[in-house]
Amino acid sequence: MRQYEIGVIGAGNAAEGIVHGILRNTLLFADRMIASDPNPQRRQLFADRFQMAVTDDNRYAVENSDIVLLAVKPQQYAEVCAGIAESIRAEHLIVSIMAGVSTRSVEEKFPHVEARVVRAMPNLPIHVGEGMAGVCKGRFAQEVDLLRAQRIFEAGGRALVIEDESQMDAVTAVSGSGPAYFYYFVEALTEAGKAVGLSPQQADIMARQACLGAARMMIETGEPPAELRRKVTSPGGTTQAAVECMERNRVFAHIVEGVEAAWRRSRELGQ
Repeated sequence: MRQYEIGVIGAGNAAEGIVHGILRNTLLFADRMIASDPNPQRRQLFADRFQMAVTDDNRYAVENSDIVLLAVKPQQYAEVCAGIAESIRAEHLIVSIMAGVSTRSVEEKFPHVEARVVRAMPNLPIHVGEGMAGVCKGRFAQEVDLLRAQRIFEAGGRALVIEDESQMDAVTAVSGSGPAYFYYFVEALTEAGKAVGLSPQQADIMARQACLGAARMMIETGEPPAELRRKVTSPGGTTQAAVECMERNRVFAHIVEGVEAAWRRSRELGQ
């Protein structure tokens, strides 16, 4: 056993949410993790907020950790992997949260070992314990590796095993980017509230609570969103007027097109 259970390579926002979930649910204690990042401000944030070890030496973090959490931007990963390649051993579990980067691509960065790679795509609500992550294993990872990775992300919400890695770009487009689409809608709903006479504070509170209540109702009832929408939409009423306006303006279709654009971009990042 090495000094640390998890070595975080890249102390960005996503890694921050993952570490927060791990500590909040006491999956590990802070002294069992280390974060590496070239940015001194990010290192200081992790040290201050989580009381965990930090470094600017990726190799040190890898050599002293059992699990390597690759949390760098996809555009940086080739350089980062080259820098840690000599430190990777067959017993390491590599968990990658890089959008669009396949397990095979990561495996090929460490040709001297049969690298055990699990790919994951978490999302922003992991910061508040309501995250959603898809996880899938590479060629050399074992079921126990997948389970270990799944537990990491379940500490911050839910984690769904994806058997077919080709679906991970869709996971990125729907779940990974999904919260941003939701926030975009809340922005619009808030602006609409102000446009029809509410104060900024009133519009903000009402939009947030309406969306929170709707989301919770979907989860707790398990009813399809289309059915819940129909329950709100009385014939000839205000909701029907709004929905018909949105349908005339192809809002539904534009959302689908937006998700497809995210899916294509995820595929491009992996090429």
